[in-house]
Amino acid sequence: MAKLVFGMNQSLDGYVDHMKFGPSPTLFRHFIEQARDQVGSVYGSRLYELMRYWDEDHPEWDEARRDFAAAWRNQQKWVVSRSLKSVGPNAKLVADDIGASIRGIKAQFAGEIQVGGPDLARSLSELGLVDEYRLYLHPVVLGSGKPFFAGPQPRLRLVASDRIDEDVIRLTYVPA
Repeated sequence: MAKLVFGMNQSLDGYVDHMKFGPSPTLFRHFIEQARDQVGSVYGSRLYELMRYWDEDHPEWDEARRDFAAAWRNQQKWVVSRSLKSVGPNAKLVADDIGASIRGIKAQFAGEIQVGGPDLARSLSELGLVDEYRLYLHPVVLGSGKPFFAGPQPRLRLVASDRIDEDVIRLTYVPA
């Protein structure tokens, strides 16, 4: 059975914003390896549309970006959306009975499936489907923005803490 994992870069004050801070080369390499090892990713429509950037090569990319794009393209993607009518390569729409659909995906696959975005993670958490939360804490204070936790969460238990690079610590939690 697959494990649903919600993990994102987060400021010290609890916000996620890919435009205000990003991963160091070391952390980006970590995410490349993680993407290679994942069975796939579940996205909402907005984040999926943003991630479609990786569907096509760009001449200005360095080797790391090409590696991430290759890993992302190879994995299965499920897009939770009622508004989208079609999705790109290696992607399937999930429009009806999200809970049953995601339970079926978890039962069908083995390994990790990444959950993309706080709103989708909240919805899947409310259904009891998120198995692990990974907070990549950066030494940045944003003061406002989109919170990592978009709503109340179940009680969590810390199971690991790792220093990923000189400035980022990963905290791993599971529902208690």
